[in-house]
Amino acid sequence: MLVECVRYPDNPLTTSNTAPGAPRWPSPAYPGLIGNVLPEFLSFSSFPPFPKPESTAAGQPFPSLSETHAYLREFASPLFARGCIRLNTEVQSVDELEGGRGWRVRMRWYRNAGYDEVEEIWDAVVVAVAFYDNPVFPPTPGVDELRRKDLGRHAQGWRGPEEYEGQRILVIGNANSGNDIAAQLAPVAGSVFQSIRRPNFPGFPSLPDSRIARVAPVKEYTVRTVDSLEGNSRQVVDAHLTDQTVIRDLDCVLFGTGYLPFPDFINVLDKQDKLAPLVSTDTSPPRVPSLHRYILYAYNPSLAFVGTAVACYTPFTIADICSTWLGLAWSGAIAYPTDALALLEFEQARLEAVAAGRRQMEAGSPNATEASSLVSYGVLGPFEEEFASALREEVVKARPELDEVLLRWNPKTTAVREAMFDMKRAALERERERTRAAVAR
Repeated sequence: MLVECVRYPDNPLTTSNTAPGAPRWPSPAYPGLIGNVLPEFLSFSSFPPFPKPESTAAGQPFPSLSETHAYLREFASPLFARGCIRLNTEVQSVDELEGGRGWRVRMRWYRNAGYDEVEEIWDAVVVAVAFYDNPVFPPTPGVDELRRKDLGRHAQGWRGPEEYEGQRILVIGNANSGNDIAAQLAPVAGSVFQSIRRPNFPGFPSLPDSRIARVAPVKEYTVRTVDSLEGNSRQVVDAHLTDQTVIRDLDCVLFGTGYLPFPDFINVLDKQDKLAPLVSTDTSPPRVPSLHRYILYAYNPSLAFVGTAVACYTPFTIADICSTWLGLAWSGAIAYPTDALALLEFEQARLEAVAAGRRQMEAGSPNATEASSLVSYGVLGPFEEEFASALREEVVKARPELDEVLLRWNPKTTAVREAMFDMKRAALERERERTRAAVAR
């Protein structure tokens, strides 16, 4: 029997299916979120395609959060009906057993304003929590103090601009989250600053806005107390930039600085057959280590992952092909190396390719002291086509009938995916013009 244990998240759309007293985990999804991936790349194989968004006729072909949520619920519905998914269940630990005897999974099942401790033994485990549980903050001096005093917050907890009305806000980063947050703040906040290290990557389209001041990277944050005319005191942030300017009296700093896959509840056997955490803050570069094709744990392939490649053009379809490949590999329909060293060759080759790419980027940009964080082990980027098409080839060889239902990764579909960036920018421009016209009426 296959059961997916699900920690109930902080769902901004609904509070259904929540056991009384069950904890909630922040979700990066927020009301008003509009995606940047076209429906054809959000569709699961052997399931009806993602429906065309209602806004398509108005020139906005990207689905809303509610439309994406509805598609996922529909996809999961038959799995719920068969009892294959448990909600209100928190996995506390996954421990490797000696002698290849499987995995001990300890869970909390929340119900009736409390919870039951549950322990089960499984032959194999798939970890599909991806990486959104672990927000990343930059190591800039002063960040820890900002977080302790709730003057620095991560995009993971963003729920809209309303609470920042009239405030002075600094947004860190110009990827999707940073750009979207800055754009939402612009008509509401008193002042909006956006700190960036380099110009926008084309995959993160945004529109210039005179209400958003682009500023240099931050080298240090300091906190001080100021008194108001009413005699009240409050703490504010001063951001000291690398160009020697200082942005003073900030009410909050919002970090759109990404996430890290860090499933610290997984413990594996070391060389002395002692349990040790699979992931560590000492792992360099940061990643879930020892994975064959981002999927199989090399030292015990009965542990697998879906979603450890933290950024790609089409995460839904990447998850689809990875899970299909994994199911066939575990069933014996697809062969894979059985020797740990052979399984580790993929990771080593990928690490070397990424290191070479970073050196090339740094050498080609005399003003850059560090390559973009997008050039990293966990980011598929241009490697997506090669990676996914190789998995697909093995899947179709084992199950020829899947050739007609699986997305194809080739130069043609890569061009379509990359064209999404210009389409998203055009959609943003149309929405801005509609907003301006509405205000003028």
